[in-house]
Amino acid sequence: MKRPGRTVAEIATVLIALVVAFPLYWMVLSALKPTSEVLSTAPRPWTFAPSLESFTKVLTVENFGRYFLNSVVVALVVVVVALLCSFLAATALTRFRFKGRTTMLVMLLIAQLVPVEALTVPLFFLMRQVGDVAPAFGLNQLGSLMLVHLAFGLPFAIWMLRGFVAAVPVELEEAATLDGASRFRFTWQVLFPLVAPGLVATSVLSFIHAWNDFLFAKTFIISAEENQTLPLAILTFFKPDQNDWGAIMAGSTLMTIPVLIFFIFVQRRLVSGLAGAVKG
Repeated sequence: MKRPGRTVAEIATVLIALVVAFPLYWMVLSALKPTSEVLSTAPRPWTFAPSLESFTKVLTVENFGRYFLNSVVVALVVVVVALLCSFLAATALTRFRFKGRTTMLVMLLIAQLVPVEALTVPLFFLMRQVGDVAPAFGLNQLGSLMLVHLAFGLPFAIWMLRGFVAAVPVELEEAATLDGASRFRFTWQVLFPLVAPGLVATSVLSFIHAWNDFLFAKTFIISAEENQTLPLAILTFFKPDQNDWGAIMAGSTLMTIPVLIFFIFVQRRLVSGLAGAVKG
């Protein structure tokens, strides 16, 4: 028999889940509604005439496929590089003793406290100067988005993976060394698979952050239309006279699908990864 406290907790969980899920439901519903219902002064939480008109508008936007590909490239590069760098950094900070290690850990935490909006203007001028030296990472280039996302994502990823690396017993490394395994072999063949849940959780969060970015994409991609990302494509439906909310919601729904698919495939490892991060 369930205790009353547990029943209350379950009811509260369901209510919170419904509140969180309702905006997603309304987004999909608005994307499927015909224009007349979207602009109705008395909106209803259902529709008897679902339409794909809004999705057609979004998919027929010029260079929509290119925008989608740009977002995929930026997100995947950020995820791969962030995982590699954060894993190596977390291993170094956990397994090695060196001067300034504690200071570096504190700086990683402080880096998370700086608001992104406060750094947007300085980063704009920095990327402009970087473009003079390395054009591939300057303004109007996808490389600038990758660099900025890595700069903001690495501190969190390193701190998160540090707990997973620390949870691996030192005795395991000593045993591998006695068996003749080098540090390089232990790191990639033993340690790397053991922290896989943390890597998955970090990859999901890094992917979502890079995929949904609008602020940096709008700031750094000024005139190169061929390098715009998917959030900027949705911006075309915001018009001075009247916003096309059906198309906006349809575009937002299409943007949500890749993240949802990715999450479904890794949800088990993601839950264990987040739990491990809390323990670490």
